[in-house]
Amino acid sequence: MNDAQALAKESWDIVIAGGGNAALCAAIEAAEAGAKVLILEGAPKAYRGGNSRHTRNFRCMHHGALGPLVESYDEQEFWADLLRVTKGETDEDLARHTIRTSAECLPWMQAHGVRFQPSLAGTLSLDRTNAFFLGGGKALVNAYYLTAEDLGVRVLYDAQVTHVAMEGRRATHVEATIGDTPLRFATRAVILASGGFQSDIDWLARAWGPSARNFLIRGTPYNRGVVLKDMLDQGAQSVGDPTQCHAVAIDGRAPKFDGGIATRLDCVPFSVVVNRDGERFYDEGEDTWPKRYAIWGRLVAAQPDQVGFSIIDSRSIDLFMPSVYPPITADTLEELAERMELPADRLIATIEAFNAACRPGEFHPQDLDGLATEGLEPPKTNWARPITEPPFYGYILRPGVTFTYLGLKVDRTARAAGPDGPYDNIWSAGEMMAGSILGQGYLAGFGMTIGTVFGRIAGQEAAAHVA
Repeated sequence: MNDAQALAKESWDIVIAGGGNAALCAAIEAAEAGAKVLILEGAPKAYRGGNSRHTRNFRCMHHGALGPLVESYDEQEFWADLLRVTKGETDEDLARHTIRTSAECLPWMQAHGVRFQPSLAGTLSLDRTNAFFLGGGKALVNAYYLTAEDLGVRVLYDAQVTHVAMEGRRATHVEATIGDTPLRFATRAVILASGGFQSDIDWLARAWGPSARNFLIRGTPYNRGVVLKDMLDQGAQSVGDPTQCHAVAIDGRAPKFDGGIATRLDCVPFSVVVNRDGERFYDEGEDTWPKRYAIWGRLVAAQPDQVGFSIIDSRSIDLFMPSVYPPITADTLEELAERMELPADRLIATIEAFNAACRPGEFHPQDLDGLATEGLEPPKTNWARPITEPPFYGYILRPGVTFTYLGLKVDRTARAAGPDGPYDNIWSAGEMMAGSILGQGYLAGFGMTIGTVFGRIAGQEAAAHVA
């Protein structure tokens, strides 16, 4: 009898589907409350942690300096930032609850093995709003696994949960395939934290149409929505639009899956972005990058062939975090157009029109500087400098999906809801329920905030239920 088969013969207080940030926070809280906890992580051990291993920071409300954070970031400013990116598509009660509770998360994270570092330099400017993990998300995930295992939490890898068995409003057991072996795990409570469906390309295509097959999935390839679909098929209440997601502009040379944060392109605010026809299609300088970078995946997705092209000159090449891939470089715009397979005459006309619309003013790369175009449609409302200084640089943009927003409806206690009201013993956390708060758009670091807040709540509530 192997380890998985032995664990399937035991009875568990709490079984958790998923192995990322939210699942781990839930497991730690539940184990500290005395519960007997099993994590079923669908990925192999080397790829454990879901999208959390690709993260690098989380957004945190605070009054005064806190850990690596400086000054203050209060509830109203946090809420205003969220409203700006979601355009009001959010559950205010759950969102404000997340914001307020985030203030107590950073000390809790430090107490459970997470280490922080000063924020990154460059265009991000997040030293007041976002706390950066020392070693990135992979280090956070590893620290939480060590803490959980020290508390007696058991973990099975390559363990894809396939079904949550129900009797009325109560889950009785969880079915999972470990390797090629189907097993059942009896449990008194279930926490679902296994993410969205973005890695199921067929599901994406059903939601978006055939264009979704051109999307790149910068997140984990193991979030295929198996548990989400099982729950929805059983009548669980859902939230979110299946076409809404955290989608950023990433380098078009990135792999189909799991490229992570290194493939993201931060050059957009200092560039002119065109489609394959050499035409601009949106204001590249609308807002600071942490508040606007996540709209560019959807903008590019709406262009022909789901591709865009970012053009800058030598004055801007050192103003943003570099991609893992070097830019395409040329001494003239004609040569750059040829190398990027763009119509040279159209690209040059677009750049010349942009240059002519730029006006004198003070350029401040870290702040909204109001250096805007005049008489150009669409305008560029900040950081509009003529692109004239060779060499010229270009990046190919593709939509890079991190996670989808269709998920399970939960209340403040993270309890999931069935067709007839709240389930007796099922909670959900992380990306699997984030659509309640992120109806559209994204705010840098906020996914980790939601996962930490609701993961902790789910663990506390499930442990209280079984106590």
